[in-house]
Amino acid sequence: MIVPVLRELLEQNPTVEIVFVSRKNFADLFKEIPRIIFKGVDLDDYKGFFGMRRLSKELRTQFNPDYVADLHNVIRTKILDRIFTRKGFDVAVIDKGKEEKEHLTDVWNLDKAPLKHTTERYADVFRELGFSLTLSHKYRPERVEKSGIGFAPFAQHEGKMLPLDKSFEIAKKVAETKKIYFFGGGKNEVDILEKWASQIPNSENLAGNLTLTEELKKISSLEMMVSMDSANMHLASLVGTRCISIWGSTHPFAGFLGYGQNENDVVQVKDLTCRPCSVFGDKPCYRGDWACLEEINLQQIMDKINA
Repeated sequence: MIVPVLRELLEQNPTVEIVFVSRKNFADLFKEIPRIIFKGVDLDDYKGFFGMRRLSKELRTQFNPDYVADLHNVIRTKILDRIFTRKGFDVAVIDKGKEEKEHLTDVWNLDKAPLKHTTERYADVFRELGFSLTLSHKYRPERVEKSGIGFAPFAQHEGKMLPLDKSFEIAKKVAETKKIYFFGGGKNEVDILEKWASQIPNSENLAGNLTLTEELKKISSLEMMVSMDSANMHLASLVGTRCISIWGSTHPFAGFLGYGQNENDVVQVKDLTCRPCSVFGDKPCYRGDWACLEEINLQQIMDKINA
């Protein structure tokens, strides 16, 4: 979700250059954006306080930045913030809205309201450093000609994932009229999607077969993605592809809807007062029945796709 913010920041501030520090495997997300230097790190090489101190020294020696923007606000980056501050650097840190989100996910809170979008929280960090930044909240299609539908039926946590039998039925129905491509990762997901592809005509499993760059290119060519509240929704936003997103124990109110995606393309059970019970979908079901996922009507999803 940081990528479109950086892209628009650089467009609106043409003299700015960004050194982006993150895990090595995210490099492909940034390589098409001019004036971003991606420094990939293996965090196992920078363990503890002394590891962070060594990383900060490397960054100061190699890049000597004018400002430090902490877009993560976790223990590691807090150590870095403190070191940079003591060295006299201007440091700004993201406000994740922790208390607001705790209130939002309180099952006894019956007056739920949308919070600030996460991309605006990222943008606020740069605004605090003195940069002008107005987000468009629009994604940008990379291709004019599009065909086929992508389907990413998995998510990191149970609370964000439609039961697989329902997802299988959706895939079968979609494949009656459109070529469907399966996306996922990890051996278990690959094995399941390979089995689905063998059982559903007009389908193809791409899980485990593409690099991140190749995956982005393929998603950019699709008419739409169908995804849980997961990374694939955000990948679709990066390449300008519409996404029908399915939400269970989480909720767009927490600020994580894909950048530029339309709230009308969200599929969710709206009349459950316990939703959302979690920001990330990692908590056990308060009711014990996962009604937020079990009560989703498959026709709801098909209506969104067909529209």
